[in-house]
Amino acid sequence: MEKRFCSAIIPAAGKGSRMGTAIKKQFLQLLGKEVIIHTLERFEQCEAIDEIIVVTSGDMVDAMKALLTKYGMKKVTQVIAGGKERQDSVYQGLLHVNEKADVIVVHDGVRPFVQEQDLIKTIEVAREEGACILGVPVKDTIKVCNKNQEVISTPARKTLWAIQTPQVFRKDILQKGYHKAYQEGFMGTDEAMLVERLGIGVKVATGSYDNIKITTKEDLFLAEALLARKQEGEK
Repeated sequence: MEKRFCSAIIPAAGKGSRMGTAIKKQFLQLLGKEVIIHTLERFEQCEAIDEIIVVTSGDMVDAMKALLTKYGMKKVTQVIAGGKERQDSVYQGLLHVNEKADVIVVHDGVRPFVQEQDLIKTIEVAREEGACILGVPVKDTIKVCNKNQEVISTPARKTLWAIQTPQVFRKDILQKGYHKAYQEGFMGTDEAMLVERLGIGVKVATGSYDNIKITTKEDLFLAEALLARKQEGEK
């Protein structure tokens, strides 16, 4: 039986405007090490991952390559320039995955606390079901509002999940999702939206509330506390 092959696409092309810093958020220091490196180390250490493709902004490709060389990232096979939107950047990564890949993992470059068991779980379910994404039940009541910030409706909280990454798909399914989206001029905010539009079911695996995406200064403070707690626990 031919060995299965898993390719990871890590979009790290964000401008970081919500962070309010001159340094792009993926290059910010988190207890002495860049956020993107913390993220990539999780994938380097996971045996289920065979290759990593990092997608960054065109002006940061050389800087990213230098950083990866500094930290000896062996699974990163390519660093490529992304597109205008996240969807475009992930698609560029998809065009460059190894032809042997049967499943594709997409994970935010600024989400450094993904747990290995959750990564493996989503990969295994995606191989069986076709698509699996990580998420957590929402804790707060969610309101749907109009443009004047007036409440329109209140969805039942028990039906709502906050979706994270990784998002994992069989390669052929993700390719079809992108083809349909671009054919119809559709832009989604995550990869699962493209697959949902094919009429294909997407499974949600329960993740961790620690798997935060670092987008604001408050997120960075929380990330530092989470990492300090983890490092203290390992002593």
